[in-house]
Amino acid sequence: MLLTSTLTCPKCGGVSVETMPTDACQFFYDCRHCGEVLRPLKGDCCVFCSFGDTPCPPIQEARETGSASSCC
Repeated sequence: MLLTSTLTCPKCGGVSVETMPTDACQFFYDCRHCGEVLRPLKGDCCVFCSFGDTPCPPIQEARETGSASSCC
């Protein structure tokens, strides 16, 4: 399981590598470059699933096991 994800801000294009929490979804993220507060897109559970290159750990696990997504 991957625990880091590269987030790309949709407003300024700034890129940051972040460590994902394993015990909760991260609903808000403050862009380090422009200060924009990112929130998940409709249908996504967290900012990593919306703006990251790697989905959050619960989604990764669901994909690996073929089970239903159980994030948050």
